[in-house]
Amino acid sequence: MCNTWVSYLHAVLQSCARNKAAIHGKACHARAIRFELQEDTTTSNILINMYCKSGLLCSARKVFDGMPARSLVSWNTLIGSYAQNGEAHEALNLFKLMQRNGSSFSEFTISSVLCASVAICAVSVCKQLHGFATKAAVDSNMFVGTALVDVYAKSGLVKDASWVFESMLERSVVTWSCMAVGYVQNELFEEALLLFRRVQIMGVEHDQFLLSSVICGCSGLAALIEGKQVHAIISKTGFGSNIFIASSLIDMYAKCGSVEDAYTVFTGIEEKNVVSWNTMISGFSKHARALEAMVSFEKMQQMGLSPNEVTYISVLFACSHMGLVDEAKSYFDLMVRKHNISPSVIHYSCMVDTLGRAGMISEAYDLIQRMPFVATVSMWGSLLACCRFHGNLELAEVAAKNLFEMEPDNAGNYILLSNIYAANKKWEEVVRARKFLKENMVRNERGKSWIAIKDKVHAFMVGEINHPRITEIYSKLDKLVEEVKILGYEVETEHDLHDVEESKKQQLLKHHSEKLALSYGLLALPTGAPIRIMKNLRICGDCHSFMKQTSSITQREIVVRDINRRQHTGIHRIFSIWMQCQILPLMSMYITMNWWPQQDNTTAILQLGTMGPPFTTHWAPMEHAMPLILELGFPGLIFSRELLIWGLNSRIASFAMCGRK
Repeated sequence: MCNTWVSYLHAVLQSCARNKAAIHGKACHARAIRFELQEDTTTSNILINMYCKSGLLCSARKVFDGMPARSLVSWNTLIGSYAQNGEAHEALNLFKLMQRNGSSFSEFTISSVLCASVAICAVSVCKQLHGFATKAAVDSNMFVGTALVDVYAKSGLVKDASWVFESMLERSVVTWSCMAVGYVQNELFEEALLLFRRVQIMGVEHDQFLLSSVICGCSGLAALIEGKQVHAIISKTGFGSNIFIASSLIDMYAKCGSVEDAYTVFTGIEEKNVVSWNTMISGFSKHARALEAMVSFEKMQQMGLSPNEVTYISVLFACSHMGLVDEAKSYFDLMVRKHNISPSVIHYSCMVDTLGRAGMISEAYDLIQRMPFVATVSMWGSLLACCRFHGNLELAEVAAKNLFEMEPDNAGNYILLSNIYAANKKWEEVVRARKFLKENMVRNERGKSWIAIKDKVHAFMVGEINHPRITEIYSKLDKLVEEVKILGYEVETEHDLHDVEESKKQQLLKHHSEKLALSYGLLALPTGAPIRIMKNLRICGDCHSFMKQTSSITQREIVVRDINRRQHTGIHRIFSIWMQCQILPLMSMYITMNWWPQQDNTTAILQLGTMGPPFTTHWAPMEHAMPLILELGFPGLIFSRELLIWGLNSRIASFAMCGRK
């Protein structure tokens, strides 16, 4: 056979591989068989590569199995293709066959098999491969090291990943990205930020995965200042136009409590996609800005984009926390009827929460019974909390029974039911529940709060004693408590879930982790600077009240991010009251009360959402209420504790008070 013709055939096959032209590749394969080239190792390797690049792994395997002699390239090509195409088990089995045949392997082989093992969470295989790599002296190879970092991090073995990372002599931007992603995925946000500082010092180039991971680290710590610094770096390096990065920035700003900055980034995106819209809607929802979430939902569709299941989760969440029951029902129906989206368990959970918060406990329970899913802990927990708030003992017992079966070690469920019994004067049941807790030694998860100050994250537990400035912190907190008591603050001991004396409950509530973080923030941050705190559990009602009063006397914005959503306090930030308008079927007008003025004739500037116009108001004293008078050419807006009447263009809409936060 003429060597020139063989070279020409190889060139054509390689072109077919680049262009994924399997039909032409098969024709060349037939020609190779005709001229008895199927036993030529080089030709077979090129055929395997062509079939793999075309996604025809079965055809590639047939060529591989028919080879009388296989080279390292043969093994590596097929193993790598299996790993890249999600055939992890096939990749591992082929590697085992390679070992049985006594074939030598390279760093590329190890890297490919490591990628396959992480896909099926085969940690034991990863450790074996690490041993093979060390024995073959390829563990210091950059590709092998990067794969090991990625595998260990994704398997939750962050210490092992960090050890491999630090032992590497050479690292690429992919290596740094894998380590950063590993830290973020395992919620080691501070380590992710420290890693990024090393990246800056060493002058390592950035990629979108590294930057996105660092942004997530800022989100996890509610570190707004660090987040803005990363944003500045993104703008300088030209990644600002990357929609993946932009969406991460929107999410970061929203989670750090600055929804205005999030909206600024959002408006700067030239071609918004569903992900960017979803991220912005979610940010509005978690900040109790339901109107803006719903307006964005409508604008998204006007731009020709169809909402998906994530979009509906966000708008339903917004309705839930603003008491918009009718709107939530409309969206739930619209999701199925117009967009053919089958409600998931999360959508049902949002509906259960919406109904429960509005006092429609029986309807919420009926929905749980009718839905095509097994009720989750979140659903039963929401129902139990709503039963306590609205005083439904019967369904509280049903919800608690299910929670006891699903998470028997959660003390909060037992104590919450005990408090419901106490409110209904069921003292025998109270004693029984408390006795069960003591006998079974059920313990609650400890609360922990973080605050980022000067490039360092400070963590606080209930009753913290290890912080270097702890004496100052407690002294500041004691003074703060006395000051807010003058404004009418009283310790709400019903929010403490411990079976202890009243005085002990007051002490425990006083030393909640978020209050300690707040106290330290007041000590360490400049006067007037916003205070942003993150907590691993939901903030209790007592701490929420305390934060609002503290914001009033210190004239600071205070944002506490808990597992539920952001809790804003401060001027322009306190969501004291929520109400529902009955004008439009899918669009409710609501007003958040910024703060309750202590003096008459106080002027306040409110804004009806980020996208709405500001308007000036003043307060007119009455015997039974402090009504709000709107001055923007409207006929009048009167707010009282019972009813809000709004007359506009001869149309009267009643704003019925739905609840109080």
